[in-house]
Amino acid sequence: MPSTLTDEATSPTNRGLVPAAGVSLAAFLLFALQLGWVGYLVLAASLLLARWLDRELARDLLLIALGITIVSTISVRADIRWERYFLMGAVLALAVAVPFLVDRFVYRRRAITFPWRGGQRWTTWQRSYLFLVPLLAWLILPFYFIRSGAYRNWPVITEPSEYLRFFVGVNAVGTWDELFFICTCFALLRRHFPLWQANILQSVIFVSFLWELGYTAWGPLLTTPFALLQGYIFTKTRSLTYVVLVHLIFDAVVFLAIVHAHNPDVFPFFLY
Repeated sequence: MPSTLTDEATSPTNRGLVPAAGVSLAAFLLFALQLGWVGYLVLAASLLLARWLDRELARDLLLIALGITIVSTISVRADIRWERYFLMGAVLALAVAVPFLVDRFVYRRRAITFPWRGGQRWTTWQRSYLFLVPLLAWLILPFYFIRSGAYRNWPVITEPSEYLRFFVGVNAVGTWDELFFICTCFALLRRHFPLWQANILQSVIFVSFLWELGYTAWGPLLTTPFALLQGYIFTKTRSLTYVVLVHLIFDAVVFLAIVHAHNPDVFPFFLY
């Protein structure tokens, strides 16, 4: 099946939206609500329904389901202990690698790609946005983490090695987010649905994962627009480099804000 949308895929009555929404709902149940067996039942039912409605959609939803299932085998709560650090890294790597390898060597196609070079120049607005992101993050993130108390979902950091592990971990997870939620989930959903539908579906999975990671309280009010914007930006730029750069700039402020929240004397340049 070509990656371009068909007339049926762009139709608002596309029946395939039901099983696709079921996969996103399963991610919400598994990550945000921690309802393991319920989430797996919804995931299995969604795949069976997709198989009945559209075999090609079922193949793509299966790849998303594989990644979701792999991630769900562990807790992704923030933890920088060495054993958890490497375990989470390995599991997240598998969640990207397995769908990619199945797509490439079992399905024998290239539906999942990682276009580091977008093939076009960044516009003036896109370059300007890279300077706007840290300003917005500086204004919003400390207020969110401290006022909501969500910073307590991350461990207190005292040792130099912990600072390094936390910084690397934040950036690694941020990069992984774009590899899985955008280049895998969103890209596969876009083969069947118009932009707005695919973007909402991927954002539910994205935000559910971030909830378990620690963006609780009113965190979804921040993470949902971010997830939707990342999907939109990727559609416009076709550049993984750009969306990763935006994410890492944002995450740099996440790192600074959380460290400051635990240790107010460190990085004392935030307003909240």
